[in-house]
Amino acid sequence: LQSPADFFSAPSEVANLEIMQDFGELVLVLGDLCIPNRKAKLPDEFKTLLVPGKIKHVLCTGNVCSKSMDQYLRNLVVGNATNVHIVRGDMDENKAYPETKVVKIGGFKIGLCHGHQLVPTAHVESLLDLQRKLDVDILITGHTHETEVYANDKKYLINPGSVTGASTYNGKECTPSFILMAIKGDNVVTFVYELKFDPNTNEQKVKVSKSEFSKSEDTEYS
Repeated sequence: LQSPADFFSAPSEVANLEIMQDFGELVLVLGDLCIPNRKAKLPDEFKTLLVPGKIKHVLCTGNVCSKSMDQYLRNLVVGNATNVHIVRGDMDENKAYPETKVVKIGGFKIGLCHGHQLVPTAHVESLLDLQRKLDVDILITGHTHETEVYANDKKYLINPGSVTGASTYNGKECTPSFILMAIKGDNVVTFVYELKFDPNTNEQKVKVSKSEFSKSEDTEYS
C-alpha cells in the first residue's frame, strides 16, 4: 500500500478493507452518533465503507442513543458480538454501558471512555491522568466531536470525533469522522476518515489520513 488513497482506487469498498487487513486486526473506532437526537442517520458514504464481517473489533465512545444503532454496531462484527465494546455517553440512557472499559488487542491495552466525565474536558493532562489510572497504552475518548490522534511519551491518545457529524452541546457543526486501526503485535496503523466538502466537485468526499504508532518506536505520520 503506497498511500491511504489507494483504498479508494481498489475495485470495491470490500477490497479496501481486505487490503487493510494486511496491516493486522481491523478495529473500528467511532462514537457520538447521537441518533436520532441530533442526526437522523449515518452518512451514506461511511455505510458503504463499513462492511460486516471484515472488522474484528468495534470500540465506541458512546452516545449511541438508540437500540437500532447499538444493533448496527454489533452486526458489523459477524459471529463475535463480544468484540463490540461501548461505553456510556452523557446522552445514553442504556445503563448497561460502563463508564470506562479496558480491552486487550494485539500487544496493546486500550482504554475506552466517553470523556464528558473529565475535568477539564478534553484537556491533555486530564486524558493522560485517565490513561495512567486505567494503565493503558492507548486511550480512546470522545465528547468533543473532533478527531484527534496524539502521541505522548510512548502513549497514544485518540478521539474519533462524531461519525455522524452531530453538533456539539453548544450547537457547533462538526465534520463526520471515524477511525480504523490495524493492529499487529506492538504496532498500530491508524486511518482517520473524514467526510469533507470538495470545492472542486461541489460534493462531499471521504478524505483519509494515516499515522503509525509502535510501543517501541517513534510515531510516524503521513
